[in-house]
Amino acid sequence: MRYSWKRILAILTLSITNIGGTLMSQTPEVKNIVLVHGAFADGSSWSKVIPLLQAKGFNVTSVQNPLTSFRDDVAATKRALAAQDGPVILVGHSYGGVVITEAGNDPKVVALVYVAAFAPDAGQSIVAISKNFPKPIGLDKVAPQPDGFLLLTPDGIETGFAQDLSKEEKALLTAVQPQTSGSIFAAEPTQAAWHSKPSWYIVASNDHMITPEQEASMAKQLKATTTTLPSSHAVMLSHPKEVAKVIEDAAAGAK
Repeated sequence: MRYSWKRILAILTLSITNIGGTLMSQTPEVKNIVLVHGAFADGSSWSKVIPLLQAKGFNVTSVQNPLTSFRDDVAATKRALAAQDGPVILVGHSYGGVVITEAGNDPKVVALVYVAAFAPDAGQSIVAISKNFPKPIGLDKVAPQPDGFLLLTPDGIETGFAQDLSKEEKALLTAVQPQTSGSIFAAEPTQAAWHSKPSWYIVASNDHMITPEQEASMAKQLKATTTTLPSSHAVMLSHPKEVAKVIEDAAAGAK
């Protein structure tokens, strides 16, 4: 059977269109979000962001870091990743940024979101990457415990961690605060996932726990898509809609 050139071109066009449609249909949508809290906090620090993401159809998991060691926290995050079905957006706040820098090397992780978070390179600790920046006032409110753990004083939460939250919210943060091992500040990732995964970063311009200048510097090093919010360190509680939107953007951009 002989075909005209028009007929051949039509068949080729239809075939290419079908192949393209098949490839697009095979591209998995990113529906899994894993949230990692930082020091002096627990998984409830994401309580305002979680329902916003769930309302958009995302499967959300908030990791409960034991804060007993960097190794333990990475292990807890990896267990959460192992339980996910499909690709994941991995989100970290504060010290949680160190955790996702290491745990983010998991092949399920397709993008990283740093929320007022530390973002070290391999072999760098929080202490090392912070030495060239002014000391945040919130660090003067940290109370060492006899066993090497740390607590942020109620005044520290009031003036350093969450100064833009309500009195009731600050009281709740104080009540649920776990003790944090001082060893985490010397922890060093073995491989920085942000070298191979796209990153988003939220700078909190009124942060008293990490200087905004350091946050902006880390975002630049990551070549991250960056959003700046007029917030305390507890940006996910003071600006949950904006934080959720950045996470949604990461999920859309990582497809």
